[in-house]
Amino acid sequence: GSNGRVYSTAVGALPGGRGDGQPITTLIDLESGTQPAHYLAAPADQALLLAGTAGFGLLVLMGDLATRQRGGKAFLSLEVGEGLLPPTVVPAGPAESLQVACLTLAGRLLTYPLAELKRQPNGGRGLTLIDLEPKDALLSVAVFRQAVRVVGTGRGGKPKEELLRGAALAAHAGKRARKGRALEASIKPLRVLTAD
Repeated sequence: GSNGRVYSTAVGALPGGRGDGQPITTLIDLESGTQPAHYLAAPADQALLLAGTAGFGLLVLMGDLATRQRGGKAFLSLEVGEGLLPPTVVPAGPAESLQVACLTLAGRLLTYPLAELKRQPNGGRGLTLIDLEPKDALLSVAVFRQAVRVVGTGRGGKPKEELLRGAALAAHAGKRARKGRALEASIKPLRVLTAD
């Protein structure tokens, strides 16, 4: 939910595809003023990276988000005015080869090993993913092995993508909670995606 609460329901409880469906509020009880933010279906052992626009995030397993309460449970602590980013799926395979990419509204990109984050099964505020300037915000997060794509707009508002790998990507490598390095000025970023 938009307030950082998580709600769960069995996939088998969802209405079939041949009907008109049901409002999500028939399955869960949203708090007043809360909107459903993101939906995800995955096995209990699927690793996820949850993050907010203030630059904090945490690693969890899908099973950590499960609750029997229709009213959900408080999980990700968000400050007033902070938004919730879409959950980032952590690819399967050896964790040592995985990297995190953090992209900010101001066009700064920081990459570092996923090993610098730890699993927080009970939720909370999380760790600092990237250090932000006062008017900047975390825009997008990706977990990757060798390459990322930065999607955004170029001159005249035309869609533009930039593939970063090798030396171009290494220029943005650093430690968790650093500021990162600015992308080239010809792209206004919207999100970063794995390109592996």
